[in-house]
Amino acid sequence: MFCHGVLPFLAPAILLAGAATAEGLYSKKSAVLQVDGKSYDKLIAKSNMVSKLKPAYEKAAKSLDGLAQVAAINCDDDGNKPFCGTMGVQGFPTLKIVKPSKKPGKPTVEDYQGARSTKDIVDAVKQAIPNNVKRINDKTLNSFLDSKNETAKAILFSDKGTTSALTKVLAAEYRDAISFAQIRNKEQAAVEMFGVTEFPTLIVLPSGTEAPVRFDGSFSKSAMQDFLAQFASTQSKSAPKPKKQKPLAEEAADAAEPIPAEETAKSEEAASSFSSASSSHASAEASTAAGGATTETLEDESQPTESPDPQASPEDAPKPAPVPDVPPPIPALIEQSILEQKCLGPKTTTCILALLPQASSDEEGSVLPDDANAALASLAEIAEKHNERGSKLFPFYSVPSRNTGSAVVRDALKLDKDIELVAVNSRRGWFRRFEGERYGVHEVETWVDAIRLGEGQKGKLPDGLIVAEEEKKPETHEEL
Repeated sequence: MFCHGVLPFLAPAILLAGAATAEGLYSKKSAVLQVDGKSYDKLIAKSNMVSKLKPAYEKAAKSLDGLAQVAAINCDDDGNKPFCGTMGVQGFPTLKIVKPSKKPGKPTVEDYQGARSTKDIVDAVKQAIPNNVKRINDKTLNSFLDSKNETAKAILFSDKGTTSALTKVLAAEYRDAISFAQIRNKEQAAVEMFGVTEFPTLIVLPSGTEAPVRFDGSFSKSAMQDFLAQFASTQSKSAPKPKKQKPLAEEAADAAEPIPAEETAKSEEAASSFSSASSSHASAEASTAAGGATTETLEDESQPTESPDPQASPEDAPKPAPVPDVPPPIPALIEQSILEQKCLGPKTTTCILALLPQASSDEEGSVLPDDANAALASLAEIAEKHNERGSKLFPFYSVPSRNTGSAVVRDALKLDKDIELVAVNSRRGWFRRFEGERYGVHEVETWVDAIRLGEGQKGKLPDGLIVAEEEKKPETHEEL
């Protein structure tokens, strides 16, 4: 089955899972990467429904080229089944958005719940790109110039009210070496200070006392990377070494056209302001080194924003809503043999199983009921909480209805609800069912804690549910 998704490094990625052959569905020239469990790990560490999704997914991959990795994985392949299980793939096709987290090599994985159109997929991925671009205006420009002068600064002058996905990706790639800011063309003082006459314009203020430099190339990712790399002192030695552009002061000196007398006063005033900005950027370096860099608050640019009203007070400004981290999904046991190996063997200890109902199908794929999604989300949050604490906890697994072992467990333990949570310990021969009607984190965690502490009544596992070990046959030497 195919798991489609977007895979990023510093930007997000999308991964598609479905029931078709990756080699047959996407050609070698496709913009969609064909991955397996091993190649997915390398990327991150640094069904008819599937066929219907292919055209939109191909177009999304081309639209996101340079912004996010778009990949597909065949979950029917035996070698990929464990990986698809750890990704919590339940129905097909499944779309997962993978975002970088604060822990290297441990990205955040989210289910994509939107429409399966090219535009909706592309918009969701772009919105998931981390935003490290500070929005500034005439009033906050000097504060930005005076801070963090041990690294370079990049200022994008734009006539747009939003931050583009490309700008956010570049800011993420150079986040340790260059501080990014964006300012509107309406901020007249800043525009005049830097002599900006067209939009967009990108200006970099190198660290130390070097003069500001204007980007004069095309606004493509490769051209902008080539320009920014020369100011990123912490970049690897393999980073491209582009031809250095002239500082703005030299650009002005090279201009051959004479300046009319009536413009001389304005030019001198602008040059004076520009020189002051450059000096402000450089002079703050000593005090920054002594006192530490000023922490900057990044604004959420998911919605267009206008320049702040000069009469508005800080209390009047809307505050961005926090975006919670989504914990990774619990592993899924897709086959009965794996369920028996993990939880129903004679020597297996406590497991918590989420026995899932049959997923319904609609135009966008397979969908689980709300209670099932709530139960899976609660278990994922509890597991992540214990993982962050470093506390030892028994494993949680989801068991989709297509796993024939699910029906065996339901029949043996007389479980009749659509979504069933049950703890089993085959070695000690007991089970305990979740009896609640709500599957919120509080309710499920109370039940899990009782099992951890050995509290509450347990039932006896019926004979025949625990899989007996295969007897080893004695060696024979018939050839003798």
